[in-house]
Order: sequence, then C-alpha cells, then structure tokens
Amino acid sequence: TADYSNLDLFFGNYPIDQKLKEIFIAYDKELEKNNALDFDDLLTKTVKLFKERPETLERYQTRFKYIMVDEYQDTNHIQYQLVKLLGSLWKNVCVVGDDDQSIYGWRGADITNIRNFKRDYKHTNIIKLEQNYRSTENILNAANAVIANNSDRMEKRLWSDNGAGEKLKLATLYDDRDEAAYVASQIKK
Repeated sequence: TADYSNLDLFFGNYPIDQKLKEIFIAYDKELEKNNALDFDDLLTKTVKLFKERPETLERYQTRFKYIMVDEYQDTNHIQYQLVKLLGSLWKNVCVVGDDDQSIYGWRGADITNIRNFKRDYKHTNIIKLEQNYRSTENILNAANAVIANNSDRMEKRLWSDNGAGEKLKLATLYDDRDEAAYVASQIKK
C-alpha cells in the first residue's frame, strides 16, 4: 500500500494543486489495483529493489558488463542512480551527451549528471566531438559565442568544413509564438 504522506512536498496549497494531488492519488491507486507500473515506477521501483536487495543488484551488475547511455545530459536523478548502481561493479559506463544541449530541465533532467561524470568514473576518457557536419562556420561561430556564456560548462569549440555559409539574420520577436510564426514564414519563402 502506497504512502501519500509526503505528497505535500510536491503539491502546493492552491485549489489546482489539491486537485492535481487528488488525481495523482487516484491514478496511483488504479495502477496498484491493476498491478501495473508506469515509466516512473519502473525506474523508482528498480532503484529501490537494487538498494534493498544487494543480491538482485549483483545479478544484474554481472549480467550487464557494459552500459551505454545516450543523451546523458537529459537524465534525471533516478536515471542517474540506476546507471550508477548498475555500473558500480565493472565501471564500464559510456555516456554520450553535450552539457550545452540540455533542454529537459522542466521534466527533471539534471545537467550535473554529465558534468560530474568524470568525478563518478575516475578513469574516464572524454572524447570531444567538436566537428559538425551539418552546419556552416557562421552558424557555429554564433553558437560558440552563445554557449561560451554557460556556467560550469565543459570546454569545447564547434567547427565545420562546410565553409562560412550565409550570414545570419537577427530578428527580435515578442515571444515563442511570434518566433515560431517568423521561422515558418522564412521556411515558406
């Protein structure tokens, strides 16, 4: 049986928050009634199982000698824990990602997962893939100028053999909808 006593940490006191809390509890009870799990449960219950049952963790650690994770910059804390638990025996963990391209913070992605990878796996080799095969130098120079302002970033310089390309156009727009309309009109042209 689930314990809902800590839910107030996640939901505020506004009427909408209380309604969302009720919906969450009803959803969770339906899952339990149907002996079902959602994606979050698959992750959290697996991590819980591995922490509570070392023999089960060891069984999976020995089964998976090599672990690879793509888009590691977009992993959340529970995904980080799962990788860390599974990879702690062999330490053969390979991740692919770019700390300048983390876009899923709104769904719990934690950029420190990739930034701390070398700390977690001391004998790590970092291979920078700085050459871009799709963009031109003008685009990459603009991107480099923007990402250079990111704090705590891993140093890299994107480049291309595709030549300078067209000059960039600057457009000042009101909001994201205005931006989308502008981009669509430029594509249409």
